[in-house]
Amino acid sequence: MKRLLLLLAAVATAGTTGTAWAADGVTGVDVSNWTGEIDWPAVASGGGKFAFVHATEGTDYRNPSFDAQYDGAAEAGLLRGAYHFAQPHESDGAAQADFFLQNGGDWKIDGRTLPGVLDLEENPYKDKNGKDGCYGLSHKDMVGWIKSFTAKYREQTGRQAIIYTTRAWWQTCTGDSGKFGAHPLWLARWGGDPGELPKGWERHTFWQSAEKGTLAGGQNSFNGSEGELAELANPPAEVTVSGLARNRKTYTVTVSNTGPVSVTHVKVSGRAFGGQRVVRAPGCDFSGTAVRCDVAELGRGQKTTLTFTTNSKTKGKGKVGIRVTVGSVNLTLTAR
Repeated sequence: MKRLLLLLAAVATAGTTGTAWAADGVTGVDVSNWTGEIDWPAVASGGGKFAFVHATEGTDYRNPSFDAQYDGAAEAGLLRGAYHFAQPHESDGAAQADFFLQNGGDWKIDGRTLPGVLDLEENPYKDKNGKDGCYGLSHKDMVGWIKSFTAKYREQTGRQAIIYTTRAWWQTCTGDSGKFGAHPLWLARWGGDPGELPKGWERHTFWQSAEKGTLAGGQNSFNGSEGELAELANPPAEVTVSGLARNRKTYTVTVSNTGPVSVTHVKVSGRAFGGQRVVRAPGCDFSGTAVRCDVAELGRGQKTTLTFTTNSKTKGKGKVGIRVTVGSVNLTLTAR
């Protein structure tokens, strides 16, 4: 059995003043080298709260204005994220994710950085590369390419990459795949409403409603409050807890950090039942039926397994076990 525990966020975010949250969400922009020099303080004073900046394309292009645009957005107090324009016909997804990560797309634990974006849209270079709007890939190959990119990004950052696309492109080029619903969706649909979503998503996270907005670059909104936007940049830690009754005397509890940030001082407590008492628990304190542990620190992707050994005072074959609590998670490990 496994249970998921969300802990407090590990990084405090800077406070925000005022609000740009209207009926269509929190206002933001997306920019690229074509946007040119940007007056970021004006974007902030105009109500902008976040910015996505074009970082890379394929495995050989980096936006020459990226540093100035990305740092400028942060200096003006905006949350910011980077995006990668996919060229699926040139190289595999993992290779492009690596290039993105090495050139501005890495996620930082600073409370100001949004997850990176995989930009998937109609091939704009048909005249140069001779490919169709789907870059010459079949539905199966396109889905595989996206999986390769997003898996590499998740492996390196602990975050799910945001996927930017249009409903039409997604239908045409992935066969309307429903395999990516765990990723935040940045929907491109210019007009007065987001319209129908691609398969796999029940809601959009960001919406690009116009190619050119009133602040700078494209016009965008976040589908939620400023607090929810801040949480996307500064997510809570995730701890997964699982347990196993190996026999009537031995029980194991595994605590895994499945989130993007380190966690510290995870408290584990347990109490044996069925006439048993705890007689051994390496690294933990125990007395009688009770056991208490403090997992000092778990880095991203790390886990630790605690082993509890009991000794029954009864000779029967009735139900025995141990009840374990980790934060809000409760496990009952039972043996007969």
